Amino acid sequence: MKPSASVDRGAARRLFTVLTSIWDTDHWRLELWDGSSAGESETPEFVLRFRSRRALDRLVGDLPDRGFGRAYVEGSLEVEGLYAFLKRVNDLSMSRMARLLPRILAAALALGARPDPRRTRVEAHLRGRLHSRVRDGEAIRHHYDQPPEFYRLFLGRTLTYSCAYFETPDTDLDTAQEAKLELVCRKLRLRPGERFLDIGCGWGSLVLHAAQQWGVQALGITASPRQAEWAAEQVRALGLEGKAEVRLADYRDGLGREFDAIASVGMVEHVGRQAMAGYCDAVRGLLRPEGRALIHGITNRPGKSGIGAFLNSFVFPDGELQEAGAMVTALQAGGLEVRDVESLREHYALTLRNWVERLEADWDEAVALVGLQRARVWKLYMTGSRVGFEQGSIAVHQMLAVRQGGQGASGIPLTRADWYLAERRSAVGV
Repeated sequence: MKPSASVDRGAARRLFTVLTSIWDTDHWRLELWDGSSAGESETPEFVLRFRSRRALDRLVGDLPDRGFGRAYVEGSLEVEGLYAFLKRVNDLSMSRMARLLPRILAAALALGARPDPRRTRVEAHLRGRLHSRVRDGEAIRHHYDQPPEFYRLFLGRTLTYSCAYFETPDTDLDTAQEAKLELVCRKLRLRPGERFLDIGCGWGSLVLHAAQQWGVQALGITASPRQAEWAAEQVRALGLEGKAEVRLADYRDGLGREFDAIASVGMVEHVGRQAMAGYCDAVRGLLRPEGRALIHGITNRPGKSGIGAFLNSFVFPDGELQEAGAMVTALQAGGLEVRDVESLREHYALTLRNWVERLEADWDEAVALVGLQRARVWKLYMTGSRVGFEQGSIAVHQMLAVRQGGQGASGIPLTRADWYLAERRSAVGV
């Protein structure tokens, strides 16, 4: 790249020094747009490459992670060794970061930075009251209403946008996703002819699996028009009319019936803490007595709030994570008895490793489908999420709950042995 202007070498060194203090390592390299550099030259853990001063403008325009995200997504900032970089910065102490932010700002300004807080074209622009139906619908469409072909590049054959279930780290993704769908059905102990509801059904993989393999009457609902259209096409293509259905609907809509079992996989992240009580009430109201519900969602550590400014702006607008214990409390306060809680944290790390590898392998096609900026959003967010699950700053939990029947009856067997039977259950002879 042709140098646009020389920079103050002392200021460049000061920026390297303050970032080294934050990350607690000097085994990295800083490269600036004029060709100057600082740091490790032989075997750096990662290279932070500012391709123009605009990267600094973006960085100081909204410190720390949203500004970084804007610079990265627009391409003025490149990171060679993104995974290694994010492993280093994932779990920084916020108090330490706050103490050093003035030094970052001073070093950037000395290099000519002019704060630029303007939003990019791929950020969310939501309107209305937080977690109103209209705003929630906009948030869902921002993330999910991309071409299904884009998601299929990295999600694989099943188009399942949640963590897979790996027997070993080397299990292929499609096999692991089928195993996760099967695990959900086993935990719910589905039986032929039962009414099954999937709240936030995505592209319908669980609806299709439950109808085909477990013989239930399956209904999926999603707030994404693209997902509803795709899933309905799959129902028709597989000849499952009358056995499976996918609707464009909100979980707060009256569905006019009760269900024997409900799954909600990767949905609570969109519900929000303030709406959690209403969500739990809705789930209970949709269940018959002794009905089962499996709630699967990403969780965070106690005392940690939010999902971060980058994710909120670019990926999951208005998304919120909750601590696992708070989710249990909310479910039970909503009249559901929690019977089992399982963490699948390591499984999500493996899932994201597969997703990122697949996205990178089909990078040119991904860019052709959604554009370079959005493709870079997905690479950054999925790589960062992988690191979060690996390092334990976030987790994912499955919670099985029941609506008690008369005299406290749960309808749940005394043991979990049937969840892990060697043979595969099917709709015939369950």
